[in-house]
Amino acid sequence: MTTGVDFEAVSEWIGGLGIGAIAPLSFDRVGNGQSNLTYAVTDAGGSRWVLRRPPLGSLLASAHDVVREYRILTALQNTGVPVPKMIAVCEDLSVSEVPLVLMSFVDGVVIDSVSTAEKMTERQRAAVGGAMAAALANIHRVDLDNVGLADLASHKPYAQRQLKRWTTQWQQSQSREVPAIDALTERLAGNIPVQSEVRLVHGDFHLNNVITSPSDGSIVAVVDWELCTLGDPLADLGGLLAYWPEANDPVAGPFMASTLPGFPTRAELTARYAAETGRDVTDVGFWQVLALWKLSIIAEGVMRRAEADARNRADAGTPTTTLIDDILTRALSTADEIGI
Repeated sequence: MTTGVDFEAVSEWIGGLGIGAIAPLSFDRVGNGQSNLTYAVTDAGGSRWVLRRPPLGSLLASAHDVVREYRILTALQNTGVPVPKMIAVCEDLSVSEVPLVLMSFVDGVVIDSVSTAEKMTERQRAAVGGAMAAALANIHRVDLDNVGLADLASHKPYAQRQLKRWTTQWQQSQSREVPAIDALTERLAGNIPVQSEVRLVHGDFHLNNVITSPSDGSIVAVVDWELCTLGDPLADLGGLLAYWPEANDPVAGPFMASTLPGFPTRAELTARYAAETGRDVTDVGFWQVLALWKLSIIAEGVMRRAEADARNRADAGTPTTTLIDDILTRALSTADEIGI
């Protein structure tokens, strides 16, 4: 089969969970994500859920762990962080060759394209921008001991861990020589800021990974937690800025919705986050460069998986070498601007 899900076996599993699912169930691939695969599950009565599984094909060690993602989201159920309700995890090989996670369906708008953002008013876009900063602040307020996530990952300095991890990922997945990645690795390693706190870090926080309310622009769910870890909270802010191109940027970004009028600038996002948290955001530029460097490595991995197994391709297409080179150009330009 080409879908990565044995629909008959999974339907039987869901039917036995006691959640009132009425057969037959239908499964539809949703979202632009090209890492963990996401399916909307609808039963005969119109009830909906979301199913997640790892990508198809061979995977790098530790990547795309949906069971770990289930643990994180379960821990966040009663916090100020809006997340879907976790329903069940399946590790039964008779149902699926890889683990599956079932969660609630959250109704709302995912701003995953320019066309989606164009349907919003400027006031709605501004509201979303403010809500993004507020949601990120809430993630970084989570008390790790209270929710049982203090042992989720190492407490050692996060930048060094990220550089080591993603350099290894690059070495294991690269299919071509990219000198800019090597150059950025050296520049980042030589300019690591001092880390003063350890917080929950989403690891992939941007417009594609939040569900917004169509009425007021609030964030009703933060999704796609597969890169979540413990580390420096400014890493998430830098990541958000990396995924937040502006209309006057010389090089286009992979996610262009934020270039439309109404959305805040990167400086405005940074100021809003600083106001929400009281944090010193002086070093956010380093984290923005690191995020762009990491994004280029992730994009190379997505491109490699799509080339190896066409079933991993999302409807929005897959990264190209041109796109990846553009991301690296932005990273090098930003590094030059902040002097690293």
